[in-house]
Amino acid sequence: MALPALAEPVVPAGVHYVLSLGEVFLLFFIMIGPIKSIGPFAAATSGLAAAELRRVAVKVFAISLASVLLASLLGANLLLKWHIHPMVLQFAGGLVFLLVALQMVLAQYRAPEAAGVPGSPPPIAHLVFPVTLPAYGIAALIVLIALSGGIARTLSIVGLACAVLVLDLLVMLFVRPLLRWIGQLPLQILGAVLGMLQVALALQLLLSAVRMFRGG
Repeated sequence: MALPALAEPVVPAGVHYVLSLGEVFLLFFIMIGPIKSIGPFAAATSGLAAAELRRVAVKVFAISLASVLLASLLGANLLLKWHIHPMVLQFAGGLVFLLVALQMVLAQYRAPEAAGVPGSPPPIAHLVFPVTLPAYGIAALIVLIALSGGIARTLSIVGLACAVLVLDLLVMLFVRPLLRWIGQLPLQILGAVLGMLQVALALQLLLSAVRMFRGG
């Protein structure tokens, strides 16, 4: 059975996008990037030998990549079949981005992840969902594709998501030296800064959707 095509445009050609591709990359970096997953991944794989850690990292990357591609093919098409207005999609996307940003800020006050049992491989499914690829990351991908307005931007969005997953893979492969050289504190500070940037982008989406509603 043939796979469905990528989502058809719901935004007219030539429309001004609220988020640039650079801002889309930033959202993906925050939502499915290594800043949020490096700590849990390091804790879950702390008891593994280096070779086993690399195997786990590659498996997590492969499953995450397949999930992103599947969501790109199926999720946005399903969403479009419901005939949801682009303004509503944009408002929903902004709301999701805002809630995720607030979650990132609050996550700094949670207890750290427990270390893995030496010699015991961590559950791959948990390292994929939600550590590397949380549900809100998939939701963001689907909404952005549904609002893409054309195949060129759709492919760019999918490519940016895949590029962030490649960054995840590199960080997972070198997680131990990275944490030795950098430590957790700079990553927490960076996460807080990125969280504030995401709040601003989310509010930008929400306000734009409200203006669309008031304008017609």
